[in-house]
Amino acid sequence: MRPLITGYSLLLCLLAASIFAAAQSNYKVIAVTDGGTISGTVKWSGPVPHELDYPITKDPQICETDGKKTADLERLIVGPEGGVANTIVYIKNITEGKAMDLPEQRRHLDQKHCRYVPHILLVPEGADLEMQSSDATLHTIHMDGAATFNLPFPFTNQVVSRAMSTPGLVNLHCNGGHVWMNAEMMVVPHPYYAVTDESGRFEFTSVPPGAYQIVAWHEGWGLAGKEQAYDVLTERAVQRPIFTEPKSWEKPVTVNSNGSSSVNFVIGNK
Repeated sequence: MRPLITGYSLLLCLLAASIFAAAQSNYKVIAVTDGGTISGTVKWSGPVPHELDYPITKDPQICETDGKKTADLERLIVGPEGGVANTIVYIKNITEGKAMDLPEQRRHLDQKHCRYVPHILLVPEGADLEMQSSDATLHTIHMDGAATFNLPFPFTNQVVSRAMSTPGLVNLHCNGGHVWMNAEMMVVPHPYYAVTDESGRFEFTSVPPGAYQIVAWHEGWGLAGKEQAYDVLTERAVQRPIFTEPKSWEKPVTVNSNGSSSVNFVIGNK
């Protein structure tokens, strides 16, 4: 019996993957000697939705933390000052600039207490994603979108690597019955991508002078329902949460030689 994927969720992955693959196809690395800086924040406006929790229905001795019987789906993290973490911000229409310098911690995925860590990954096009599991139970990493792998992790701390050859969005979930596990990975063709921190901040350095569009992308924070999935270990059907569509916002910015530019986004339910 094979895992079941609804046409709705598969279509979302494919559409998002194609959008990001088209974002930049021919990027050229140059020596940036007079580059500027773009910095800013992504802030939340209005009432913050309730946290999305999901019942822990398997391996409670491993998956439960602090005595909680539910897992945080991690779809929306708003800091005390309103900053929105885990938002992917990128320069949309840049054709040349500095060499790839994305943070290493966004290229390594762990499975810990039945969570994917980190929740948002950034992997350069053509580079390897390193994966492992710290949990003494069977996990899988099932990918849809710009990459399609289904990798089992029956042993702890065994590192597996796969090259991410196609730019775009990849959705990750577990087919080992831990249906709440979810993460997003962006395979990126240039270095001007960032993930906002707990204060909602981001920054790009060594940006060639010019006019650009800055995009803020968020995976979405709502539940659209459930879909039938398959636990490869118990060979039983299970119910996996379906999330609402991702959201994105776009703003123009001009970068001057050795200058600093600011772009701030305000997002919310409206």
